[in-house]
Amino acid sequence: MRFAEAGLRVALSDINADALQSVSAQITAQGGESLEVCADVSDWNACEEITQRVLATWGRIDTLVANAGVQIGGGLLEAREDDWTRIIGVNLKGAAYSCKAVIPAMLEQPGGTIVLVASVNALVGSPGMAIYDMSKAGVLALMRSLAAEFGLRGIRVNAVCPGNTLTDFHINNMARKGVNVEQIHAMTRGYGLLGRIAEPEEIANAIYFLASEQSSFITGHSLVADGGFSITGRAK
Repeated sequence: MRFAEAGLRVALSDINADALQSVSAQITAQGGESLEVCADVSDWNACEEITQRVLATWGRIDTLVANAGVQIGGGLLEAREDDWTRIIGVNLKGAAYSCKAVIPAMLEQPGGTIVLVASVNALVGSPGMAIYDMSKAGVLALMRSLAAEFGLRGIRVNAVCPGNTLTDFHINNMARKGVNVEQIHAMTRGYGLLGRIAEPEEIANAIYFLASEQSSFITGHSLVADGGFSITGRAK
């Protein structure tokens, strides 16, 4: 929505077809233009299909935001093989596959921007989150490598490391436990140095900044948007 509000055409990809249609309808209602592709980014063929659909429709790809992710709690000793497969498949391989799919088109244009969504968990330790934290740290390593490889060829690559954010994922999970949005805000009061968790729009603004010409001299950077949490490690 943040990119559509700026007048950009937006290709949407998700495994949830209903969510895609909902966001696409919102963009259309505001006079924007969008393309929907229902796909699982942990599958290389799906990432290639998304890319080809966009190129066939609009002829170019200026920005990739690799923000697909899954979060499964559990420490290293408790993790099952399917936990490894799912988390690494989506969080790390999905980001890498997405980049691999779009970079050739960006090189031909030439130029483009890539923003990978990592996490503050890539920077600080969290008990019981070993595999998730590893996957997000890997995203930062991927970002640095791609920035070094493609900077002279006109592609800027950066990452955003969000802190705790009140997304639909968390709202729906808590709703199943009988906890509403107001209660979530109360439970997370005192997070970081600003005393609260983030709203999705605040993370979207950080992503848009790194994707836009406003950050034209920034590449290989991890922008931490965590309300100061990583400074003190204070959750509440």
